[in-house]
Amino acid sequence: MHRRIFLALAATLAATAAALPLSLRAQDQEPKGPQPDLPKEPLTIVTRDGKQHHFMVEMATSPEQQKIGEMFRTSIPPDGGMLFDWGFPRPSEMWMRNTLVPLDMVFINQNGTIRSIYEDTTPRSLAPIDSRGPVRATLELPAGTTAKLDIRVGDTVKQRIFGNAS
Repeated sequence: MHRRIFLALAATLAATAAALPLSLRAQDQEPKGPQPDLPKEPLTIVTRDGKQHHFMVEMATSPEQQKIGEMFRTSIPPDGGMLFDWGFPRPSEMWMRNTLVPLDMVFINQNGTIRSIYEDTTPRSLAPIDSRGPVRATLELPAGTTAKLDIRVGDTVKQRIFGNAS
């Protein structure tokens, strides 16, 4: 009797899943390759000594864009990166699953100040990389960028989403 109930339940679940629109079924599938380039916007980091470092970053604003991020990319331009705009301050926890190149992750407060930095991430790692508190955005840069440019916690990121772009 239990076997009949189990088989009936399994058949019902299979029929329900097959009836879902393809767009809904595809949401659960893992990405197989990099997403197309996202729209780019200027971003400037001003260090405590007044030096300005200019970047053109891709804007990851939708949940799907943010889910894929830099996955499967084999390089990032030295003046490029990706800005994850969370829309409002919230804790940010990132990982490197399917990310093939090491990154520097810069966690940015609502006012554009850098809250924390995680340098030289490990490709393909599932270890969480935490912002250590609520942030408005997370910036991914090529690994070594923050050390090379002497970017530190407390420096300012100027970009449209922080309301401080000039």
